[in-house]
Amino acid sequence: MSIVAEAPGYIQVFSDGSVKRFEPEIATASIEPSNGYMSKDVVIDSSKPILGRMYLPESSVHQHFPVLVYFHGGGFCIGSTTWLGYHVFLGDLSVSSKSIILSVDYRLAPENRLPIAYEDCYSALEWLIKNIEFEPWLERADLSQLFLSGDSAGGNIVHQVAIQAITSEVFRGRLKGLLPIHPYFGSEKRTELEMDNGSAGGVEMNDMFWRLSLPQGSNRDYFGCNFENAQLSVAEWSQFPAVIVFVAGLDLLKERGVTYAEFLKKKKGVKSHVKVVEAEEQVHVYHVFHPESEATRLLQNQMSDFINSFRK
Repeated sequence: MSIVAEAPGYIQVFSDGSVKRFEPEIATASIEPSNGYMSKDVVIDSSKPILGRMYLPESSVHQHFPVLVYFHGGGFCIGSTTWLGYHVFLGDLSVSSKSIILSVDYRLAPENRLPIAYEDCYSALEWLIKNIEFEPWLERADLSQLFLSGDSAGGNIVHQVAIQAITSEVFRGRLKGLLPIHPYFGSEKRTELEMDNGSAGGVEMNDMFWRLSLPQGSNRDYFGCNFENAQLSVAEWSQFPAVIVFVAGLDLLKERGVTYAEFLKKKKGVKSHVKVVEAEEQVHVYHVFHPESEATRLLQNQMSDFINSFRK
């Protein structure tokens, strides 16, 4: 039995189809307040399963908070709400943004290829609506102020879930903004940075994750990889929410994020504000690897300012 795909230290895929994942340091949830927030794990759909972790900021008054749904990265193949970097980053973000956060554990490829991750993450939005009267922490939620965020593959999921949400009467008017971080998009056509000789290793790794996650028989022009192939009417695009795209200056995917923002700005029908924010000297998903760094604090403040700009 041989290894047919590998991201050293994270995942190995074997010739018989079996998968071995290597988990980094993880964090447990706690309803005891720590650093200004509480956290707990929830079951979104036990049959699949889809799990989640919620974060609630401490508050001395009974106020209602906007809700941010977060999708972790990992090329659709690795990652978890339990990873320490995500837990610290999102707990602190809930405090700085004064938001309830639901972080989603969707099913992973290659065992569960796209579009399963999109379907699972959209189910998380539906769970919020269905459980508003049953989940105690959602008693503090203002679901007319809903935001989507995620990094890398999670930033890709943000776009796809938003497309589903704007075509649903349930979420129309509720979804205020998208905050994709270093979004993982692609296409059969390479960007200039991807064609640079120094990028060969990164391109090869990205291609591997696409091969593991795309539906069998699909290429990188699949709608989930190439955002230009979304099938929406002008009327539907007119419902698209405001977007702030975060990119990192040293990230191979920087051009993809910038191009995504330019696509939305030029798309006929899109009326909402679209903005790009660059962390010039930072690498891909630095906020997960260094959740307490000065650069991460700046990112959290920028995200908080965006969310708070919609407060009533």
